[in-house]
Amino acid sequence: MKHAILQGKQVSRAFIQGGVRNTVLDRVDVEVYEKDFTIIMGSSGAGKSTLLYALSGMDAITEGSVWYKGKEISHLKEKEMAKLRAEEFGFVFQQTHLVNNLTLRENVAVAGYVSKKSGTDTIDERTDKLLEQMGVKEAADRLPSRVSGGEAQRAAIARAVIGEPGLLFADEPTGALNKAHSAEVLNLLTALNNAGQSILMVTHDLRAAVRGNRILYLEDGKVMDGLTLPPYAEAEEKKRESRVSEWLSGLQW
Repeated sequence: MKHAILQGKQVSRAFIQGGVRNTVLDRVDVEVYEKDFTIIMGSSGAGKSTLLYALSGMDAITEGSVWYKGKEISHLKEKEMAKLRAEEFGFVFQQTHLVNNLTLRENVAVAGYVSKKSGTDTIDERTDKLLEQMGVKEAADRLPSRVSGGEAQRAAIARAVIGEPGLLFADEPTGALNKAHSAEVLNLLTALNNAGQSILMVTHDLRAAVRGNRILYLEDGKVMDGLTLPPYAEAEEKKRESRVSEWLSGLQW
């Protein structure tokens, strides 16, 4: 029996524009299981990123509730939510959002200090270990403007996991990368998941989606269907792509 680390119950998100109510999420029920690599897919405007932001506490919800490790987090005060995000959540976005005047090493280490889970010596040691694991050890002392997009995104992943988050949120992490750099990032995310990291990722890319073992399909702000897959194996990638593609076609993706 899998354990749900994150739950959204009847989650709705609406905006008022020009006096008109625009519902982006419509009473969504969703569960993210511990150690799973969960994917959210859907057409443009389906509400994928909005759902990720709502579940992570980065965006307030209009109705419903969000639960993390059995505790409701949707009504936490901003200071409490900021503490939870710093200590329990990791984030990777399409843009790296690295601090331009800090080296890659400094960007990662600062995030470790903010998490407050370890002492300075441990954080410094873990920073170097992660940068090596992410394949950017040689670029550790360079500024973000002096490295490739793939290197910057791999450093951003190191920054996201330096605090050993319970859940890693990723919003189109390969969206701004070429095919080769995308594969590097996906390989790292897969390796993290194989090591036990729970991941929730939004993507529109089939090659990224097949890395997950569970895919949720969002349409018009609702979860319309889901697909469960065995753990990713490179040797089975083509078969996996065919299966997911066929499933998506049935949903008129």
